[in-house]
Amino acid sequence: MTGRRLITVCSKTIACILLIPVLVVLLTAFSPIYSFRPPAPFEGPDIFNPYQNIDSAYCWKRALFHTHSRVKGPWPVNECEYDAQQTWEALQKLGYDIVTFSNHNEITHHPIDTSLQVNVYEHGYNIFKFHKLVFGAQRVIHYDAMLPLLASQKQFELDYLGSSSDFIQINHPYRTKGTSQEHMEALSGYELMELDTGRSTENEYWDWALSAGHYSFGLANDDLHKPDRTSKIGRRCNFLCTPSGRYQDLKKTLLGGCFYAMRVPDYGDGDWDVKYDKNRQLPFIKDIGLRSDTIFLYLSAVADSIRVTGQAHRTLALKEHSDSIIYVFQPKDHYARLTVFFPEGEVIYTNPFARYDKAKSTDPFNNAPQKVDWPLTVLYNTLVVCLLCLILRVFRLLLCKRCKCSIKQSN
Repeated sequence: MTGRRLITVCSKTIACILLIPVLVVLLTAFSPIYSFRPPAPFEGPDIFNPYQNIDSAYCWKRALFHTHSRVKGPWPVNECEYDAQQTWEALQKLGYDIVTFSNHNEITHHPIDTSLQVNVYEHGYNIFKFHKLVFGAQRVIHYDAMLPLLASQKQFELDYLGSSSDFIQINHPYRTKGTSQEHMEALSGYELMELDTGRSTENEYWDWALSAGHYSFGLANDDLHKPDRTSKIGRRCNFLCTPSGRYQDLKKTLLGGCFYAMRVPDYGDGDWDVKYDKNRQLPFIKDIGLRSDTIFLYLSAVADSIRVTGQAHRTLALKEHSDSIIYVFQPKDHYARLTVFFPEGEVIYTNPFARYDKAKSTDPFNNAPQKVDWPLTVLYNTLVVCLLCLILRVFRLLLCKRCKCSIKQSN
């Protein structure tokens, strides 16, 4: 074989290899195109209190919901080198009461107690890391848009996953490419938002969604892959007011909002004894709720600052060096959530208080399906089919030419 022919064969082989992921992207690109509801702030004469069912007898249980462990299967590389029992034991040492295992596209069994089994998995293979926690599913849905550029593609996945599960969390928006304000103002069909998944404590993406009228509760999770590293474990968690870690109790609590999320420093900077000790002494919420139109919060320790955040990520109130705050909901306020900053770096995030009309609904969630724009849907999917046919045609030509080239060389 001459050098020129070798280059030709190699270039065509590389082209064929590159065409394969393009085919995969196009084959998973089919989607309805939605005519999304325009952003509409929360309105109504009443204020939703996520802590209305607080019961001191059950407060607080420390929980982690986004946890990985070693899994069996054909994959050569595991996301976590430790099995579920080892991960569970590592978290118990740090004071966790509830742990659910959310491996990618696999429902993992609880390693100790079958009564604590929670069917949850992390959905998503895609390039942008648009991942979701799917709770209450009996089976794993493997379909995923490999390049979810459009808000409609994301909405289709949320709707599809929601049709066979109890509720959904959108995972790590800070680390999801394509998490734009436009998309967060459009998407619906989820109940939980994962908070504090980057270096920032601002959670702007949550406010983008809340300001557009998409209510959700906030969870903070380690997204734990390396339980043997102090910097990776026990950094984010949640405190639930729930009778137990059984799924029916968790489901009621997570869908009712009686919990708060927390960022925790890496105490001891590598010293496990210090980390264990300090994790048993975390500051906590002593009481929180709503009296008439007034939000109140009482803490176990003095905070550097307590911030009330509202519409468009605006600061509604700020109180410094205090263990409590009282905030009167103003007529112009659509929602309010509280963030507490402690001297050693701990941060508490509460769920949002929001306006609604209790004569029409029990909460501010708007679960009405988004409207499908059928003409645009037909046009978009026709374009995908045309591109797919074009790529297949090119793929076929390359294969045919390669085969002819091989026959000529053999002759």
